[in-house]
Amino acid sequence: MTEPTPLVVAVIGAGPSGIYAAEALALQSAVPVEVAVIDRLPVPFGLVRYGVAPDHEAIRSIRHTLERTLGEPGVAFYGDITIGRDLTVDELRASVDAVVYAYGAGSDKRLGIEGEDLLGSVAAPEFVAWYCGHPDVHPDEHLDGADAGDRRIAELVTSARSAVVVGVGNVALDVARVLVKTADELAETDMADEVLASLAGKQVTDVHVLGRRGPAYTAFTTKELRELGQLPDLDIVLSAADLELDASSLAVVGQDKVAARNVAVLRAWAGRPLTGASRRIHLHFWTRPTRVLGSVAVTGVELERTTIGPDGFVVGTGELSEVPAELVVRSVGYRGVALPGVPYDASTGRVPHAEGRVIRDGGFSVDEYVTGWIKRGPTGVIGTNRSDAVETVRSLLADVDAGRLRVHGRSGRLDEMLTGRGITALDLPAWRRIDAAEVALGATHGRLRTTLAHRVELLAAARESGSPV
Repeated sequence: MTEPTPLVVAVIGAGPSGIYAAEALALQSAVPVEVAVIDRLPVPFGLVRYGVAPDHEAIRSIRHTLERTLGEPGVAFYGDITIGRDLTVDELRASVDAVVYAYGAGSDKRLGIEGEDLLGSVAAPEFVAWYCGHPDVHPDEHLDGADAGDRRIAELVTSARSAVVVGVGNVALDVARVLVKTADELAETDMADEVLASLAGKQVTDVHVLGRRGPAYTAFTTKELRELGQLPDLDIVLSAADLELDASSLAVVGQDKVAARNVAVLRAWAGRPLTGASRRIHLHFWTRPTRVLGSVAVTGVELERTTIGPDGFVVGTGELSEVPAELVVRSVGYRGVALPGVPYDASTGRVPHAEGRVIRDGGFSVDEYVTGWIKRGPTGVIGTNRSDAVETVRSLLADVDAGRLRVHGRSGRLDEMLTGRGITALDLPAWRRIDAAEVALGATHGRLRTTLAHRVELLAAARESGSPV
């Protein structure tokens, strides 16, 4: 009996959203499928590896679940393949039956204030990528002693005594926590050796976290917020006046249990006497930055008190103050970027779609789908991507069932095209060799693992018996 022809789907992006899409396809039984999960990096897992703080191992361990999906029958990992360099979107579409875009949001939102581009002003996505060991921020030339891009952040971290973090989400808390923790407190993580070395030379004593609204409007999870209060030799400084709730804040706290818990935690901190600790995190609510101070490098930030205007929006009161700082980390959100050949709405930073079906030239594109942050924007937690991917895959399967998306018998075409160009993707066994190399490196330092931060190191570890993959 002839085996049914499989539906061949390429997923661009091996982060949670892409792998959850592969999982939804692999677990369904209505249509036989082959899924190619493609990523430009040599390693999978996206923001689970490069966006979750290294001292949050419980969250980072989600990679084990994601890895199991990459090992499912009919699912294959294609690492170190860049769309636009190795093949175009049109070429990829011609080699598979459908494409799911899941490449996330790789840029940052801007503050739009004077001094934002001074030396010492860094976007949170870049700073997080640095301490997570992302190869984009740790270029290979650093290994040869050249003045590389990662040196800039390392020098800022080791020279700054005061830092300002703009934003009140979990990423802002991660940044603040990494800045105040000592190298010894981070030594059990999988941080790259050079990152730990930089943090060991850190002189930061004060971190100011700015929220333009009140404490009821923070995007912290309570668990992450409480972690700050458990750090040794740290005072949390905040004004009791900032914790007085206006009518809109009371309404939020009355409806949102997380907001209510966060406000309770903050009020408990406000009632604690300062201990004279060597490190301090200052939480400023109803405060926004209006100007980053300095001529060449950051020397401070001008702040303005805010309030809710008559139309419900945040407005400045005109009351200004300044805080000294040598480092500013802008944590006001991620933003999706355009991928060559893929429809993109610059006003939203997303791929236009309806229920995951990509809209191209005013209508639905019959073989293009989207999921994750590039679909809905940078919102939700990691698990949100699973339900999002299920919606997209449901649309894809409905299109197959309705005859709109056809199976063309394209199994093997992607491999043929890459082989014809002399391109060898890194597969799941290659990732497992990288994984083993990181575990072995960590063992030499008494750690569970140590991240390899440079692409040349990752590629070398991916080789088996010293031969090219």
